[in-house]
Amino acid sequence: MEEFVQSSGDDGIVVFSLGSMIDKICKIYLSMSKELLFPGRPTSYCEMMGKADIWLIRTYWDFEFPRPFLPNFKYVGGLHCTPAKPLPKDMEEFVQSSGDDGIVVFSLGSMIDKMPKEMSNMIASGLAQIPQKVLWRYGGEKPDTLGANTRIYKWIPQNDLLGLSPQTRAFITHGGTNGIYEAIYHGVPMVGIPLFGDQADNLVHMKAKDAAVVMDNIKTTQPQDLVDGLNAVINDPSYKENAMRLSRIHHDRPVKPLDESVFWIEFVMRNKGAKHLRVEAHNLTWYQYHCLDVFAFLITVLTLVLYVIFKMCKFFIMRCCFSSKSKTKKE
Repeated sequence: MEEFVQSSGDDGIVVFSLGSMIDKICKIYLSMSKELLFPGRPTSYCEMMGKADIWLIRTYWDFEFPRPFLPNFKYVGGLHCTPAKPLPKDMEEFVQSSGDDGIVVFSLGSMIDKMPKEMSNMIASGLAQIPQKVLWRYGGEKPDTLGANTRIYKWIPQNDLLGLSPQTRAFITHGGTNGIYEAIYHGVPMVGIPLFGDQADNLVHMKAKDAAVVMDNIKTTQPQDLVDGLNAVINDPSYKENAMRLSRIHHDRPVKPLDESVFWIEFVMRNKGAKHLRVEAHNLTWYQYHCLDVFAFLITVLTLVLYVIFKMCKFFIMRCCFSSKSKTKKE
């Protein structure tokens, strides 16, 4: 890995931040491949990140809170989002059958394909109590409590369904970055059920921006909790208004995020790594970064000064005492 990083030369390297899950994947990958693919001194993921010349962060100010950032950090959230495409015929017919009530899109991500039967029955029971049609991405056994308004699919064109404005009334999501940005892109309010990783933090962002209702825990969620959350985001117009506000912020940018990503990658290549954007802090050791070497020097100097003062005071005190004793003996 070290040889690979060094081989970048002046062209530099680009780190595309995809969240905490990538950290775990990279650690596993590096441990498996460091001897087979990259012989030599192993390079950690953190070390590789520190050598990056440009960061493409998969977020934007429609999601993030204001904060300072370095010039080689570029926010390109939503680069995978596109306008909605036509739906498959059977799915389109189901959506159109919703009438004025609209539809609810439900997906817990590609990593959650199945769940315990008790949990799926709980969710299906809650979904059966709302008037909207529900399109649920789920690959497990059909729940016993599945309502007539709910249809299960092993795969759904999530982005295209979220783009069916104003038919799509709410999006039930686990809080993955892809799904959240698709909802922001199309201005759809959310009901969040966080599972693991950065999902809870993502949903806290949406809740703070009044565009989502968040369930505490899928294991403790009851059917009525799900119904209450859906009714809140569907019937309270403020959630839709805030979701549309975030959507306007997302679209109100001079360059599309994908084009911006391409530009900055090419910029780094054209400018031999764009070292003028990279802070020198990345080249410091951990103790230099936290100024521990400076503190150690100052403490050492202070200790020496105090030691010298102590010795001088001790010397003068002993000299005074010795002089007093000599005078007493002479008298």
